Formats: sequence, C-alpha cells, structure tokens
Amino acid sequence: MSNPNNQPMGQPLASIIIPVYNEEGLLQTAVHDLIVRLAEELPAVTYEIIVTENGSSDKTLEHAYELERKHPQVRVLHSPEPNYGKALRRGILEARGTFVLCDEIDLCDVGFHARALNLLEADQCDMVIGSKAHKDAQDQRPAFRKLGTAVINGMFRVLLDFKGTDTHGLKAFHREHLLPVVSRCIEDKDLFASELVIRAERDAFRIVEIPITVAEKRPPSINLMKRVPRVLRGLAKLTWAIRVRGR
Repeated sequence: MSNPNNQPMGQPLASIIIPVYNEEGLLQTAVHDLIVRLAEELPAVTYEIIVTENGSSDKTLEHAYELERKHPQVRVLHSPEPNYGKALRRGILEARGTFVLCDEIDLCDVGFHARALNLLEADQCDMVIGSKAHKDAQDQRPAFRKLGTAVINGMFRVLLDFKGTDTHGLKAFHREHLLPVVSRCIEDKDLFASELVIRAERDAFRIVEIPITVAEKRPPSINLMKRVPRVLRGLAKLTWAIRVRGR
C-alpha cells in the first residue's frame, strides 16, 4: 500500500461512509471497534469515517455527535429525511478521501477495506464490490434475506443487462473517477447504490468483485416488505431511463 504521506496536506487516503438510521443500539460500539481494528490492521492508512445519519427517530444522531466529539477521524452528516440512498450520495459528495469505502454499520469489514485499497492503489480497477453472492462468499443471513438478494440481482440482469453478482452493500472506488457516474444517478432511497454499480459497469469502468462474509448483527432497521413496492417503482423508473431513453 502506498505511503499516505504522498496525499495532499489534510487529505485522507480513504473516506469510510456509513449511512445510519435508528442505530442507537449499535452505532457507538461498531464505530469504536472499527477505529480499533483500523489502527491494528491498517496503521499506515489515513482515513475519515463519515457517519451520514438520516431521519432517525431514536438517539442515533446524539450518539453520532458524541463519537464526532470523541474521535477526530469521525464526521457526522445529518439529513432529516429517512433516505439511505440520499445519505450515501451526500457522503460520497462530501468525502475528502482519494478512495471512498461504502460500509454498513452492521458490517464494518476492515478486511474488505484492506483488500479493496490494495486493488485500487495498484490501479487494478476503478471499483471493488464486496459480493454476498460471489461463489466464495459466506452469506450467513436468514434464507429470506438471501432470496431477496438473488431476486433483485436477477431482475437487474434481465432488465438492465447487469453482469455482476451483487450491487448493494460494501463497495470501494476511486472517488474522482466515479463522481460523474454519481451525478448521473436518478434514484435515491433503496436503489442509489445499485444504480451506481450498474451505471459504472455500463460505462466500462474496471470493476472487481471479491467475496465477503456477512451475518446479521440485528434485524434490519427498515421493514423489508415495506420496501418492495418502492424498489419495484424505482426499478421501473431506472429501466425506462437507461433502456428506453438511454440516459
């Protein structure tokens, strides 16, 4: 991994972006453990952790600000609307790092960060996807969660010619390279992260998938069944924009 001293003054090598919604029970422990593991496993990497809170009704925002006061590496972004995609997009746009690492509060996978940064710094790719559906992945989630991943990725393949195995969750990329793709994305909420990957693939960016291990640390913070109609509407909108209008 390259010497972080080559970074411009004040610019971290990596921005770790974590959207959070109603995570008061997990946030502080997860971020503290992430900081400890980064110090142990990636001591040479300069980084910032962007906690992008969106519309929480519990004490998530209060706990996030406590982390910001305690740890200089932590920055908090607050948005009043519960909107995962918009929160993630804002984190990407306001990130200061050369590389963006999109994380999940129930994963905080430093092993993925290390593998992804090695690939990106070696210029072997523009984007790294941590795939739950890779043949070598260990997906320990309940069966209905794995089925949901398989169904939505199958729909992406049929409707949008997606060639990969996964779009949502852990990903890393060269920020400046992918900013034009971010600016063209039309979806937020549930499908922004997937649209970003699909558009990057269609634009012939170099994408590498690596297997990850994933297990649930707590039930989903958003009811999955309530997301289905919203996801289907978003997918129809995205298919029309890309396949019909060519945008």
